[in-house]
Amino acid sequence: MFWASYLLAVLAVILAWPVPVLLSRAQWPARSPFTAMILWQAVGLAGGLSMIGAMLVYGLEPLGDNLVAGLRGLAAMVLFNAPTTALGFWHLFALSAAALLTAHLVFTLLLTYVRIRRQRRRHRELLELLASPSPERAGTLVISHDSPVAYCLPGGARSITVLSDGLVSALEPAELRAVLSHENAHLSQRHHLLLWAFAAWRQALPWLPTTLLAQQAVNSLIEMLADDVALKEVSRTTLITAIAIVSAGPENPDARRPQALQAGMGASPAGLDQDSATGSFSARTTASRVSRLLEPRPPLPQSLTAAVLALSALLLAVPTALLIVPGLLG
Repeated sequence: MFWASYLLAVLAVILAWPVPVLLSRAQWPARSPFTAMILWQAVGLAGGLSMIGAMLVYGLEPLGDNLVAGLRGLAAMVLFNAPTTALGFWHLFALSAAALLTAHLVFTLLLTYVRIRRQRRRHRELLELLASPSPERAGTLVISHDSPVAYCLPGGARSITVLSDGLVSALEPAELRAVLSHENAHLSQRHHLLLWAFAAWRQALPWLPTTLLAQQAVNSLIEMLADDVALKEVSRTTLITAIAIVSAGPENPDARRPQALQAGMGASPAGLDQDSATGSFSARTTASRVSRLLEPRPPLPQSLTAAVLALSALLLAVPTALLIVPGLLG
């Protein structure tokens, strides 16, 4: 287990710093956002598993040649008062750190979930007072507001899409269909669960800059995934126009013009919809989405897609094997 702990520590460092930085700077995720999303999830899960596993394996090393034997020895110490002389100071420190980090991550995940649920419940209560059901669209509420607003509020069977009457009046039927398709994609593909997981990762490890990179990347990827669904119902031009109108706001009547689209979208502070987890707009996400739509590139070849998916599986398999395979590298 000695070498396994060090290999896990090296893997944790690699997945915590250089890999997220390189992945956040890569251009290919815009071509295959689903594949990139799988890889980001694998990086996050494998990084956390390696970080905790490195400390756990190192702490249990004196108690056995594999994780199972080490845990049995630790259980005997805790439950049956077996001698603890085999564990030195640094082994006890590593075990304590592993336990604290695990508890911290789980607690933060649950706390983030409770906070998001509370925010959504309050938001839903306000909508019951300020919004009215759309007579034409099931599961849609309309608020009286001049600014173009569109977002989804997840809630299982009670999930809703919220539109402003300013948005409805500003968009043509096809453009409004693009917005609704985009929002419905967020709900049907459960994007709020991804946002929740990466928001919790960010909250748990705010001192790690790459958690912010991961959260930003995931936010951008889910918007691209929703755009791809919308493109199945409307043309690319229609979708870009809808984004341009929402981004330009009610005070820019020239949003439909090509020159306004080309010159103004890159710095626009708003996107097609509002991020359902944080309630904030992302200019960077909007710029990347529009750039992707204006200059479409083909998806990754099947061979590269398979390679990325295989790498994702390998990232999860390696730390798992180092943890559970008896005597591996021991």
